[in-house]
Amino acid sequence: MGDTNLAEDGTITAGSANGRDQSQDRHSGAVTDLRRTGINPNFWYPVALSGSVRKNKTFAATFAGERIALYRGQSGTVYALEDRCAHRQVPLSMGVVEGDVLRCCYHAWAYRGNGRISQIPYLPKGVDRPPRGVRAYPAREAYGLVFVFPGDLQKAATQALPELPEFASAKHKTMTFSRTVRCHYSFMHENLLDMNHQFLHRGIVGRIQPRLLGYDTGPQSVEARYLFTHAGGKKNRGAGLLARDGIGGGKSPDVITIRTGYPYQTLQLVPENAELPAFSLWVAYVPEDAEQRTNHVYGLLMIEKPPIPGALNLAWPFIRRFTERVFAEDRMAVEAEQRAWDEQGEDWNQEIFPLIVDVRDVLRTNGVPIRPASAQCAAATLCGKSSLVSTTPPTAPRPPGPGSTRGWYSR
Repeated sequence: MGDTNLAEDGTITAGSANGRDQSQDRHSGAVTDLRRTGINPNFWYPVALSGSVRKNKTFAATFAGERIALYRGQSGTVYALEDRCAHRQVPLSMGVVEGDVLRCCYHAWAYRGNGRISQIPYLPKGVDRPPRGVRAYPAREAYGLVFVFPGDLQKAATQALPELPEFASAKHKTMTFSRTVRCHYSFMHENLLDMNHQFLHRGIVGRIQPRLLGYDTGPQSVEARYLFTHAGGKKNRGAGLLARDGIGGGKSPDVITIRTGYPYQTLQLVPENAELPAFSLWVAYVPEDAEQRTNHVYGLLMIEKPPIPGALNLAWPFIRRFTERVFAEDRMAVEAEQRAWDEQGEDWNQEIFPLIVDVRDVLRTNGVPIRPASAQCAAATLCGKSSLVSTTPPTAPRPPGPGSTRGWYSR
């Protein structure tokens, strides 16, 4: 890296060889490593599939190191609480649901959906109940997912959920997927937005030639349009069924539009002269750990139904297999990128694609710093304590090979 110096706060001096890939800190003269930028909590993030949170049951979820206990009460409402009892810090996700109250499995302290303590069974007469319970997260269900708002509570009411009109359309059928990927969420944005990596998928879709038609960038978004043409090689049946004539393999080229609209990402394929996209993909990358070296991918693939009734149902297994194989190869690549970052301790990428330089700027400017030495308790204002988190990058297990797709799809 030559004269590059890594500071204790995760910044690289402005004279580094890869300074183009970093954003300038106007006050210190240093630049920020994108992989040390945390996701902004002031948005709605999916943390579970709705079907995973069953009635009168709990579900353990996470967001950027914050453990969250989800539970569905007798009324059917899903609540989200900090996953630790205020008494002895035992996970509330191990508790018991009684009506719309969650009771800790240890000493049976009971909590309402707003996080307040509703009962301590053995509380002596004359002794006041503790004034504070646990943090409650705003929770909403949409599109078959459970969303929580982990940021400023005052912003939850004004921050809208993502709008997905194709999900409710009778003309589309939706495939939901859920997958943990061992990398910083920014690698996922770059992977989908940079379609020049089609060589990676040559064994699945043949030789594809993507051509960037143009892109637009703004303070919170980058949108790119690609023209896909097939240049030879074997065509995948699943790709053909998904994109009508196939990704880049039909009689006419396909136009793919990909958008990072912070913090989500979308992709649409529109065949030439078509009114509706052949398919639309919406995806969110939700950090799991405090250092944000692992993210959980929640996605909705909305596919237009063909004119023949039932045809899409017959094609479903082939489409699923195709998308599983593509995702497995992408996962292999981004997890390799993360391992390189862990080994090097900083970002050595020499990016030459202006589109990716721009999306990195969007992710940096809209993100928040990851605290390198410690992470506050999820309800710091309630518990008054902080817990230390190691700053040493974890050793990532070797990921399954490209053919392994266990657990990606939920249905």
